[in-house]
Amino acid sequence: MQKQLAVVNSNIYFIQQGIELLNDINDELYSKNNGPYHKSGIGRHFRHIIEHYFSLVGSYSGLIDYDARNRNLRLENDREYMIQSLLEVVQSLQTLNTQQELLDVEIEVRSNEGVDEENSPLSKSSIRRELQFLISHTVHHYALIGLILKTLGYNPSEDFGVAPSTLKYEQEQGSPVKAS
Repeated sequence: MQKQLAVVNSNIYFIQQGIELLNDINDELYSKNNGPYHKSGIGRHFRHIIEHYFSLVGSYSGLIDYDARNRNLRLENDREYMIQSLLEVVQSLQTLNTQQELLDVEIEVRSNEGVDEENSPLSKSSIRRELQFLISHTVHHYALIGLILKTLGYNPSEDFGVAPSTLKYEQEQGSPVKAS
């Protein structure tokens, strides 16, 4: 039996954390844009997150192009559709625990740095490195989602949107979870 991979399981953990939140909120909170302190509601942030995962899971051998996302508006407006889509990403990620050889294959990644959108350079990477990036990217957006929800009167769990290193540190210190 192969060892379960921490980087894969951490991504799955954070996606499942998002699913739990989505199961706890209503459709209005999910799709509300233009709140008192934000233009992009949580649905837009979840869409942004999952489209990065779609870029990864569609590219286990070759090129990940974060610039070529579909920007499917249904994902940001339909909470149930988002939940189902997140579950599909979890299933795809789980296959990496049985195909671990894919993690370290060299791939190319395109991600616009904001200078020249039409000529974004390719960078060398690996699926493992991109999974590490997606943890950070997801937690960053979860922190924004948590803040938006608080402005709308909903308080997510205390560990939602908190960096894994912060959670570990707080646990070791016996301190309550705080912002990352």
